[in-house]
Amino acid sequence: MAVNPLKDLPGVGEKTAEKLVEAGYEDMMAIAAASIGEICDAIDCGEGTAEKIIDGARHAVKMDFETAETVYEKRKLVRKITTGSQKLDALLGGGIETAAITEAHGAFGSSKTQLAFQLSVNVQLPEEKGGLGGGCVFIDTENTFRPERVEMMAKGVGLDPQEVLKNIYVARAYNSDHQLLLVEKAKELLKDKNVKLLIIDSLTSLFRSDYSGRGELAPRQQKLNRHLHNIQKISEVNNLAVYITNQVMANPGQLFGDPTTPAGGHVLAHAATYRLYVRRSREDKRVAKLIDSPSMPDAEVIFRVTDEGIRD
Repeated sequence: MAVNPLKDLPGVGEKTAEKLVEAGYEDMMAIAAASIGEICDAIDCGEGTAEKIIDGARHAVKMDFETAETVYEKRKLVRKITTGSQKLDALLGGGIETAAITEAHGAFGSSKTQLAFQLSVNVQLPEEKGGLGGGCVFIDTENTFRPERVEMMAKGVGLDPQEVLKNIYVARAYNSDHQLLLVEKAKELLKDKNVKLLIIDSLTSLFRSDYSGRGELAPRQQKLNRHLHNIQKISEVNNLAVYITNQVMANPGQLFGDPTTPAGGHVLAHAATYRLYVRRSREDKRVAKLIDSPSMPDAEVIFRVTDEGIRD
């Protein structure tokens, strides 16, 4: 949205509207979904002014109660990105969903990152082939991004590898603050570069290294919570698909069954829309188990990781 409609908000003039746009608040929905503190920081104003601006934006976009029928009509705007495996797509209700966070956790070598590479390629496919015809932002926290692997997967789906690589915007995060900053920076690319997918591989790695020990658990979880809510907001406002990988740890108190526990605790468990537990099987096979979804039943499927990518 241009600056002009924003300047009609109460307490906003031409210069303030320009400041809002520079800070990333380019439309009414972005302002309506912002907190008072965020608007105060963006335009250097008092809380009263920020509250008026947010209220004005909320009235403009009609953020009131609506019928379930209206919500159902809005849900028709949601799109899905194929994973490359029909069985895995079916497990997720058609693929990786836009306006939602899909989390995959599992031990090292369980193909969480391979799935991330495949999605960064598949999002560029046309809609009739299971893509969204858009680009991808890839935030790498573990130094595992490999363009040569993406190149192999691009050839596997019949796309030009060079064109695919041009549409993936990669950033290496070095600490949790840098990770938060990169998500903010990603907002600038969403519309300019037609980005349809945000990948963070892995979400919790830097938080675990920056905050160690029980004494720092509370501040870590609070910061992670803010980070996840920001990602949720970006996803919903922009109808953006989000795929995050997550590390795991062993629960020493569990004597029977699988002791693998995802990092991030309940904060991450509540924030993720879809949760996948991925583990190795024989040879190139992997097992994906859906453990949380608002609409799909718990189930598991087997898929393969081949030279060409994720397949049935």
